[in-house]
Amino acid sequence: MWQILKTPVWALDALMGQKSFKHNPLIGNRWLNERGFYLKRIAWAEKMASLRHGQMVRFLTEEDKVFFHKNGYLMKENFLPADLFAQVQEEVTSREFDASEMKQGRTVTRFIGLPPSVLKELPGVRRVVQNSFLQKGMRYVASYDADPVLYLHAVLWDLAAKGKDPQTNFHIDTFHATSKSWLFLCDVEEEDGPFHYVPGSHHYTPERCAWEFEQSINAAQHSDGMHAAGSFRANEEELMKMGYGAPVAFAVPANTLVIADTHGFHRRGVATRPGVRLGLFGDLRRSPYFPWSGLDLRSLPGIKGRQSDFYAAYLNFKSKITGKTSHHRPVGQVKIDAPPRV
Repeated sequence: MWQILKTPVWALDALMGQKSFKHNPLIGNRWLNERGFYLKRIAWAEKMASLRHGQMVRFLTEEDKVFFHKNGYLMKENFLPADLFAQVQEEVTSREFDASEMKQGRTVTRFIGLPPSVLKELPGVRRVVQNSFLQKGMRYVASYDADPVLYLHAVLWDLAAKGKDPQTNFHIDTFHATSKSWLFLCDVEEEDGPFHYVPGSHHYTPERCAWEFEQSINAAQHSDGMHAAGSFRANEEELMKMGYGAPVAFAVPANTLVIADTHGFHRRGVATRPGVRLGLFGDLRRSPYFPWSGLDLRSLPGIKGRQSDFYAAYLNFKSKITGKTSHHRPVGQVKIDAPPRV
């Protein structure tokens, strides 16, 4: 009876873009997925993204749109004027910030929210956050004219630590258009484990659809928890069978901006030397099933620019209710490049 009563909740969850096979019995239902339920969700999401892109044709130049639709990402070297970039580097590295950290294997990712209360003290960073290309590029790639959430971001790794970083496996974040961005504040070399992306993998080839269909049948019981949660993992042999080419490694100079549609396959490279990567990180994901690109509640006055605060409050509330430690652990005031605290 309880299962029956919760079915409308699961259905609404699926409509809003839930991806988890293990947490939503409707999405993970083998009988439905054997009959194409998951593939139909993908097809509908792709159709709606195409409609939304059509409403946003002025967000990018024709050259950038052609490049993005072919490859699934945008990249701009020397993104900021040299004086502004130097100002941003100084602002970011010269003070302490309230931060949270997430540990995955030997990698710790540090997040520093950028609500208005923080940005008022960082005029250079504020100019970057408001940059027209960054904002419009993220929105176009995600196919939503919505407010992205932006953080100062550090990736720190300990070569002596045990455990595998799950982000070093090729994976998709979800099954529909979504965008992430990185403005790298220092040079990234191969030894630093750069971001990798498989060009064109934001498009569903027939071979990719067949592979995803097979995954959907048993995803709820998959041994990899992230795979079971809808962030499918694939190895390079599987990617080749899907019809994709070699991945691109973004070993790039400082002041390079990358915006990627992360329903394409991507991963974090494996670092082979001690170090830290610093950057400005952005994330934008909304429900895949609406035909309009705007009307975003999180872009309303009083909410816009404060998503990081709301998310932190939600995680804190959830942790108190469940008694479980959040995967994003508050660590207090810390410099962006300081050693990890978790």
